[in-house]
Amino acid sequence: MKAGKLFAATRWTMPPMRSFPATPVEMFVCLWRNRELILASAKREVLGRYRGSVLGLLWSFFNPIFMLVVYTFVFSVVFKARWSVGSESKTEFALVLFAGLIVFNLFAECINRAPGLILANPNYVKKVVFPLETLPFVSLLSALYHALISLGVWLVAYGVLFGIPHATTLLLPLVILPFVLFIMGLSWALASLGVYLRDVSQFIGVVTSVLMFLSPIFYPISALPENYQHLLYLNPLTPVIEMVRDVLYWGKMPDFPLLAVYWLITGIIAWLGFAWFQKTRKGFADVL
Repeated sequence: MKAGKLFAATRWTMPPMRSFPATPVEMFVCLWRNRELILASAKREVLGRYRGSVLGLLWSFFNPIFMLVVYTFVFSVVFKARWSVGSESKTEFALVLFAGLIVFNLFAECINRAPGLILANPNYVKKVVFPLETLPFVSLLSALYHALISLGVWLVAYGVLFGIPHATTLLLPLVILPFVLFIMGLSWALASLGVYLRDVSQFIGVVTSVLMFLSPIFYPISALPENYQHLLYLNPLTPVIEMVRDVLYWGKMPDFPLLAVYWLITGIIAWLGFAWFQKTRKGFADVL
């Protein structure tokens, strides 16, 4: 009887379930509102990766340098590969390949981690009030740090081998920003799906491996038969890889009509992924 009276007295005063805005504007507002938390978490994640090692953060410089040297030796000396027909440059293939890998590694690092972002932090869901939507931002900043280090190594290598980089390099952010939106949209969606479907992480590992070989990273699009070249553009990584190479290595302006479409599509994907995350996050605590 007392329990019934207590319930009757409290059921109308219990706070309503918290709602999470899912508007496109909220995507950017949450980034700005939690900017200090995101930066601190990303810094901790980057430092934590190398904690305990002798060289520490220097590994983030040595890894891309080592990989660039290996690619240059293997493809230009062992396989005598050339990217352009008639080209005699022994390092062209390595630099063009490495530019594509910088893009792919940024994508793969974020996407492979996305399904486990919430699963790896159950305390953020159950015990504290934490802006869970910021976790993909933290993962992205950590990946961007390593991508920027690799880009720096690429620019130094290009400067040593060929001279001053092209002025079109300054357009690189215009190409990368829509790609970042694409990564964020997928990360939000996969972070949510990973809570409810634990097989997502295994599936994504296979997909990223397949995408690596179905992207023009190790070969130019022109190497495919003409009947299949247009199919390669169904791969969302193809446009950004091609445009990054254009502005970095070839000194060409990006394909602005294609870039405009890419901005539009990736913006929609980012919002849909964010909206899905916000709508489904209420059930995270029940599943975890």
